Amino acid sequence: MSMITATSTNQEWVKVDLHIHTLDDPKDAVDYSAHELLERARALGFRVLAITLHDAVFDRQEVFADAAAMGILLIPAAEVRLCGAHVLVLNVTGEEIARLKDFDDLRELRARRGSSVFIIAPHPFYVFGSSIGARLLEEIDCFDAIELCHFHKGLFNPNRRAAKVATRFNKPLVATSDAHRLHAFGRHYTSIPKPPELTVESVFTALRTGPVRLTSPPASLVDLVSTAYFIFLAHPFRRRRKRRRLISSSLDSCALR
Repeated sequence: MSMITATSTNQEWVKVDLHIHTLDDPKDAVDYSAHELLERARALGFRVLAITLHDAVFDRQEVFADAAAMGILLIPAAEVRLCGAHVLVLNVTGEEIARLKDFDDLRELRARRGSSVFIIAPHPFYVFGSSIGARLLEEIDCFDAIELCHFHKGLFNPNRRAAKVATRFNKPLVATSDAHRLHAFGRHYTSIPKPPELTVESVFTALRTGPVRLTSPPASLVDLVSTAYFIFLAHPFRRRRKRRRLISSSLDSCALR
């Protein structure tokens, strides 16, 4: 699905990816750094990114400073698990994420912060990945947008259901890479018209009001095999190895006390 929801011959567009993981992730085993991501993003012309660690906000200020120096707006964000479902929460603090335990907490955050936060339902109808599934209809008021997942080909495309829900509830679709490997970043993204000033507020406004361009080409056969290998073999092995290292490090620290 390579979607374009707006066209213009003179409009300058800004590339945006709001769902990316790096090796800072406390749960996933990712093998590239935030700085490697920034270098690739600059080379590919991206101007807006969100590093969405699992249940933690990426807050390394030196990386934010380096991103700004490259002309990239880096938005603090997290992929939080609520009632078994993953949710992307953008422009938040670690303290705010720590207080989120269920969807009512998410509603309270929205009520308190208003349009200064942006909440996305990631890969909502995929079987794997802690997707929200049909519960999205019950909790739709919690969300600003619905993700167009990168993993699709031909008849296999749960994004079709996501698009129907987005249309029904007048929510924008947002294409992202959900990158866990560096080469996966850069092919799936959203583009917004370039605002007079590139700020968190202007990006959120552009996403909410449109128009937007969604770039998400169908997976090749190599992509399908590579992704299946990563999801079912390589990544579980890396996560187990990471957990063993963390346990070993914790035991070593206790022994030194």
